[in-house]
Amino acid sequence: MPTRPSDIAFRILAGLALIALTACAPINIGDGLSKAIMNQDDPDTVRDGAPAYLLLVDSFIENTPNDISTLMAGAKLYAIYAGVFVESPERAVRLAAKAQGYGQRALCLKNKRGCGLADLPYDQFMTTLGELRKSDVPALYAFALTWLVRVRAGNGSGGGNWSGMADLPKIEASFERVVTLDESFDNGNPQFYLGVLNSLRPPALGGNPEKGRSYFEQAIAISGGNNLAVKVAYARYYARLLYNQELHDRLLEGVLEAQPRVEGLTLTNVLAQREARALLESSGEYF
Repeated sequence: MPTRPSDIAFRILAGLALIALTACAPINIGDGLSKAIMNQDDPDTVRDGAPAYLLLVDSFIENTPNDISTLMAGAKLYAIYAGVFVESPERAVRLAAKAQGYGQRALCLKNKRGCGLADLPYDQFMTTLGELRKSDVPALYAFALTWLVRVRAGNGSGGGNWSGMADLPKIEASFERVVTLDESFDNGNPQFYLGVLNSLRPPALGGNPEKGRSYFEQAIAISGGNNLAVKVAYARYYARLLYNQELHDRLLEGVLEAQPRVEGLTLTNVLAQREARALLESSGEYF
């Protein structure tokens, strides 16, 4: 599976949602499958096997179209596959759109205030978002994750240019609401996404990298430092943005020295180490 320093860090992010992918899926296969995937140290095996499970989840949704857990499982799996493993930009857009559709349906079923949330004007969006409660967090997270993956896919898999993405403030607000309602949700991954979103642009262009740094540090602390992909994104988005080579190389060297086999994180850690090598190889040229 090829690695591209310009975009694989984001694709690693999408894979993090897999850990809770299908814990409530029908016929009780989701928990064991999600554990097996997250503990897999060969990403190509996951990539090759995922399409069969996409069809399986689709069949579950066809049979139980109003089951929130199944819709969230479908939303996350399609987002992960589109964001992590699909190389074709056109195919990534198509699969990410399906993921977002499932995510929107899940949030709408969980709380009717979430129906059509993405299409609301910003002020109304923020008011409605503030009405969601802690019980809505899993569905809201799936909604935000799939929306983010679709925006990234629609912007092209290799461009890395996030500026001008009109939906990003709403997506960021959605993750912030998740953190407000449940700070430790999903092992710090909402903070991970917020770190990236705040580190996409320098302050002069509306970014807030210091806020991003704070979110990255929170994500590292919540995961106990075991989530290596957080450190890769910290280096890729924050350290490179501010031309801080010392921080960049220290983070990535730490990733390469770490033991990647951690319960529930092995797959993303292996991917993170692939990216860390690529980024370190280009460090001298970049800085």
